[in-house]
Amino acid sequence: MKLAPRRSARALAAVLVATTMALGGCGSAGRGSTGPVGGAAASAPAPVAPVARGPFVAAANPLAVEAGLKVLREGGSAVDAAIAVQAVLGLVEPQSSGLGGGAFMMAYDAATGEITSYDGRETAPAAATPELFYENGRPLGVGEAVLSGRSTGAPGAVAMLAMAHRAHGRLPWNALFGDAERLARDGFVVSPRLAGFIAATRGQARTRWADAYFTRADGNRYVAGDVLRNPAYAETVAELAAGGAEVFYNGRIAREIAATVAQEPRPGALTAEDIAGYQPIERGALCRPYRVYVVCVPPPPSSGVAVLQLLAMAERTPDIHGGPDSADAWTAFAQLQRLMYADRDRYVGDPGFVRVPVQGLLDPDYVAARAALAPGLTGAAEAGAPPGGVFAGPDATQEPAGTSHLVVVDARGNAVSMTTTVESVFGSGRMAAGFFLNNQLTDFSFTPTRPDGAPAANAVAAGKRPRSSMAPVIVLDRQGRFLGAFGSPGGTSILAYNAKALIAVLDWGMPVQAAFDLPNLVARGDGFGADTDRFSEELRAGLAARGVTLSPNASENSGLHGAIWRQGAAGWGWDGGADDRREGVARE
Repeated sequence: MKLAPRRSARALAAVLVATTMALGGCGSAGRGSTGPVGGAAASAPAPVAPVARGPFVAAANPLAVEAGLKVLREGGSAVDAAIAVQAVLGLVEPQSSGLGGGAFMMAYDAATGEITSYDGRETAPAAATPELFYENGRPLGVGEAVLSGRSTGAPGAVAMLAMAHRAHGRLPWNALFGDAERLARDGFVVSPRLAGFIAATRGQARTRWADAYFTRADGNRYVAGDVLRNPAYAETVAELAAGGAEVFYNGRIAREIAATVAQEPRPGALTAEDIAGYQPIERGALCRPYRVYVVCVPPPPSSGVAVLQLLAMAERTPDIHGGPDSADAWTAFAQLQRLMYADRDRYVGDPGFVRVPVQGLLDPDYVAARAALAPGLTGAAEAGAPPGGVFAGPDATQEPAGTSHLVVVDARGNAVSMTTTVESVFGSGRMAAGFFLNNQLTDFSFTPTRPDGAPAANAVAAGKRPRSSMAPVIVLDRQGRFLGAFGSPGGTSILAYNAKALIAVLDWGMPVQAAFDLPNLVARGDGFGADTDRFSEELRAGLAARGVTLSPNASENSGLHGAIWRQGAAGWGWDGGADDRREGVARE
């Protein structure tokens, strides 16, 4: 692992936020105010808010949330707590994230007002070629690719967390893994959701590695309520705690990862040298105004720019403001998604390898022109031509789903919004050192070019990071003060889930939990995937009359977690939530 020296990205983030507020027209929010919530109150005087402070933790498992709160009670920072949360999540929710995966983190520094994004996305091995997932002249099927050794990239989450800890940690690194080690050694109770994935009859849950881990001594699979122990994971986190991230990337753990990747079927080319050479990247935050707020996301290879583009189009679409009971609002939301996904799929990739027209995608004239197309769409949208865009080939990325999101705020007002993943459910289904390995490289386009030879922005290349739908969000007021954080898992649907939550909370004025509980509607391409049973009969009829025929959502369910700092009956405090589609909690 190579940790890059500290550089000016945090200062750049502050400049970006300041520039955003200058460009965004912040006359509607007075100095020292958060701005109003909800459309009807947009011109009302805004109350003066105290500084938003924790402790607050929202994550997909109560054991992980408690580990984070324990660190905060001991005086730890938001980043310290995020490390503890991730270490436990990798044990108790291995279908979604872990030490063998990657992550994107947004970190807010209360002392400086700066936002830093940390890119812990996995990288392709040095031996990777654009035809990584080809066999006999044809692309592999997704299932075959996921289960192969070729699907695993150099893990980035641990290195990214170490980089963030260097900048924002308060407690020693070795104090952050105690709960994870204890739960792995003594055992944890298998949750109903984990048990459901363990019970799968094919795929990653039935590899020889998963069979060995998930089969009890009596020959039966673990079920909900059983106690599952993982001594190999306990050994790994103990070693990681004592020796720092370096021991993960330069030693036994890295060798075990490489040896597992090299096994049949379809061995991969990831080596211990590839793992040792992994480097996380500290980047600036990408921020734009939405109503009286500023919304910040990571830059590419995260797809956060697509969330900002959709919000910018929504501001130019009056029907959006109709609220959660309006068929016109949901129809407009779906049509804007089609435009957003078409642009994202065409242009976003690793900026170290392709030119991503971030500013062009957010250019006000371009955004207005794209939004004007929404009412007339009758099917899949075509990608536009943003300023600075290089027209790449059609994308053939097939993004499986297995991800988690967490939010932490500490007592000083520092905050973390972090989306973390092993990519598919149980990643590649292969295990090393007690944890599942990612199948992140299947996030590349399986077809690197189109028939005329034009390259796909998300084609495979040695050392390249695959494009990601992960887009952790931080929300500020127009003075640059922290107000909240959001994010979700969901594969390609992450962008729709995040946008739904932001519009519902910031535009429609809904409580956070109610916003998360709203039905999901995902429109990428021709169809409309939805939580059909959560839409009322009246709304379904209204949508159908507008040409929006809902089909069951084929993507991963949302797992929204987050909070907004708001004034309620008891004064200012956290309005938090955890998606009821999963097992998470939000606690202070």
